[in-house]
Amino acid sequence: MASYLERFDALAPAERWPAVRGWLFGEPLPFFAELRANRPVLVMDELTLATRYADCDMILRRYDAFGVDLYKPKQGGYWMAQDDTAEHWREKSIMRAILDREEVPAIREYVGGKAGALLTAAGGAMDIVPGLTRAVPIALTQDWFGYDGADPHALFEWSYWSQQDAFWNQPFDAIAVPDPGAVVRNRELASVAMVAYLAALVAGRAIEVKAGSSRSDPVTRLLRLSFSGGVRFNVEQVVSNVGGLLIGAVETTSHCAVNVLQELFARPEMAAAAVAAAGEADPTAFDGFVFEALRFRPAFPYFFRTCHTPTTLASDTPFATTIPPGATVLAVTHSAMFDPAVFADPDRFDPARPTGDEFTFGQGLHECLGRAIAAVMVPEIVRQVLRLPDVSPAGLPDYRGGAVPEAYQLTWRV
Repeated sequence: MASYLERFDALAPAERWPAVRGWLFGEPLPFFAELRANRPVLVMDELTLATRYADCDMILRRYDAFGVDLYKPKQGGYWMAQDDTAEHWREKSIMRAILDREEVPAIREYVGGKAGALLTAAGGAMDIVPGLTRAVPIALTQDWFGYDGADPHALFEWSYWSQQDAFWNQPFDAIAVPDPGAVVRNRELASVAMVAYLAALVAGRAIEVKAGSSRSDPVTRLLRLSFSGGVRFNVEQVVSNVGGLLIGAVETTSHCAVNVLQELFARPEMAAAAVAAAGEADPTAFDGFVFEALRFRPAFPYFFRTCHTPTTLASDTPFATTIPPGATVLAVTHSAMFDPAVFADPDRFDPARPTGDEFTFGQGLHECLGRAIAAVMVPEIVRQVLRLPDVSPAGLPDYRGGAVPEAYQLTWRV
């Protein structure tokens, strides 16, 4: 059979990106290995793929050369759709402080209790996507982030359509999205409903704060900061950033948890070792199975950026390629996490592998804001599943033609 690049070169230019996208999601590791060795920068009319660790790392760190322009039509003036701006640095710093890392152990305990209760109530069978992997972060948003009185289904809709449009409905996704305009409309409708809820929530909480409320959830903390006048952060920014907490929490958590379980169930020996580790009081060893599974099956195989200044990728190789301004570049971090220049014996599943060089939570300026929470929420959801007796999947996750898992049936002995 011809190599991937031989097949790629034989295609007409308009046929190349659809084929590459199929390999990227369907046959990633052999495809990436061939690219890293023979064409680490793959140029197409629609976009360019960078597959080596060094180039992916540079793209995500060099926000002056590679920006998040494609987020702007989806997220408007939100600071995550900005690069090196005062608003970005100020609001990100505020949100990092508001998401108090000292609370992470208590958040893990909450997640474990909630996940365990949902699984116990399921009675031996569950579609875990609506019933667990989305339900737990939605509950965390309600009970921990301060979304009082919110309808769980509404919270799901608001988060889901925002992520669908921002991450999976970009111009280069048009070949896989039946109706891109419908995704935009759903996101716009969800945004209107979310802002209406949040405006009312923040107004009510503001009255409580001014009356001396002792609450300490993120909504309350942000309002106290806003009212202090100690930093430029008005009530409208409170609303925007409280919305970001929801949007960032639900779908990525669900996607990651499903991917971890799918990867472990496909490796019976590793699944058995993970089950044993799940029973330990200290979850540290167990968490290694989760992060290694996400190296093999990340929720996001790439991060997209727009080139701002002419920049050469693979500059230290015979494949040096200069990217022109305006070009869309995919930093294929799934490939980068298998680059033997950085990852020793990359094809071996090693739950004790150090995670400092991985891209699971992104890298650089736009690294995941809630990584400390995600780093315990995803493992704890998976841990509670693997503590069930004889748990097993009834089949593969069902994506229903989309980009994220929509259903995943598990059964276990009761």
